[in-house]
Amino acid sequence: MNYSLLFSQSKGKVIKIKDGDTIVVLLGNNHQETLRLAEVDCPENGQAFGKNAKQFTSSQVFGKMVIFYRVNKDRYRRTIAKIFYDDHKYLSAEIIKSGWGWWYFKASKNTDLKSYEINAKNSKIGLWKDNNAISPWEFRNNKKKKKEVL
Repeated sequence: MNYSLLFSQSKGKVIKIKDGDTIVVLLGNNHQETLRLAEVDCPENGQAFGKNAKQFTSSQVFGKMVIFYRVNKDRYRRTIAKIFYDDHKYLSAEIIKSGWGWWYFKASKNTDLKSYEINAKNSKIGLWKDNNAISPWEFRNNKKKKKEVL
């Protein structure tokens, strides 16, 4: 792995929102890079609240210059990044605070994000309006099980 890429600060203009936790940025060299947001997991596009999560992310960063830090690659070879905008707002935190994503505790030690999730849940905002909201990892797992049955 090329560690010089990790934790390096980069800037890019957000040109596409793939879903609530995946965006595409245009870098200064006209290269596009897909970024998977660190520390948050949003509902999938085909899942309840998936469109809401995508819309929220779009309303926050689409068309804006963002600063991001590459922290890893995921199994799909996407760059996992911490993304900041509008004078140091942390996109993953804003999504969780607004109730459109789960704190991805499996890959994060940031307990502030846990607190934001608990507050959103207690306030019943965003996807937390649904008492039976299914996490994206459960949703993906259920889809996988259904395929195995077929």
